[in-house]
Amino acid sequence: MAGIALGSAAFTDHTRIARRYAKDGENVSPPLTWSGVPDGTAELVLLCEDPDAPGGTFVHWLVTGIAPTDGSVDAGETPSGGTPHRNGYGDAGWGGPQPPIGDPEHRYFFRLYALPEPVSLPDDPSADDIHQAVDERQLASGTIVGLYQR
Repeated sequence: MAGIALGSAAFTDHTRIARRYAKDGENVSPPLTWSGVPDGTAELVLLCEDPDAPGGTFVHWLVTGIAPTDGSVDAGETPSGGTPHRNGYGDAGWGGPQPPIGDPEHRYFFRLYALPEPVSLPDDPSADDIHQAVDERQLASGTIVGLYQR
């Protein structure tokens, strides 16, 4: 399976995410860029999740229906054509990092999936629901990990 190159001008893989993007900062989604979306992609799905959250994997951002022809999203924006879903805080769109004070650094996995057909998800999907819907069907994916600690 081919890979999508996913990156950000705000952080590099396994480096700290600035407070601006955190829930207790400006709570603005970070800018992202990508390339290598394969032919036959009907939509892209963007997921940001924290597997280190005390209550289990926490969904910070889920956007479906992203146009496969675009290669970026600016800070604070929704990717072109995308539909933002409810995050773990109960809000639609981005919900920035907010790990418990004193916890070790949490990892925030930004994942972009190329799918051959539109994805069908339950209302308010969990991280497991999302993975079940996309992992077996993806044509390609890309991941970048940001770190955050309070």
